[in-house]
Amino acid sequence: MSTLHVVSHSPFTDSRLDSCLRLCGGQDAILLCGDAAYALQAGSAPFEALQAKALKVFVLVEDSQARGLPVPDWAKSVDYPAFVQLSIDHDKVNTWL
Repeated sequence: MSTLHVVSHSPFTDSRLDSCLRLCGGQDAILLCGDAAYALQAGSAPFEALQAKALKVFVLVEDSQARGLPVPDWAKSVDYPAFVQLSIDHDKVNTWL
């Protein structure tokens, strides 16, 4: 059973991404949106944690572009229709409010 974890808060202001990473299983995926896109800042602790976990990582293209963040090769940019498709492709969706 797979879960799409949707994270929207900055990893530099709270621990939602850390909590999410502790719970993620091998079939799960993470979608970064809003300020959570800052987790893709190369060299940062959140960047290293995401890379080390070897999960499927997605980021909304609008959010990475708005913040001037390049998307690393281990993550994928998606638009809103692809976000909807990810929600369909996974058994559950967990939004980290």
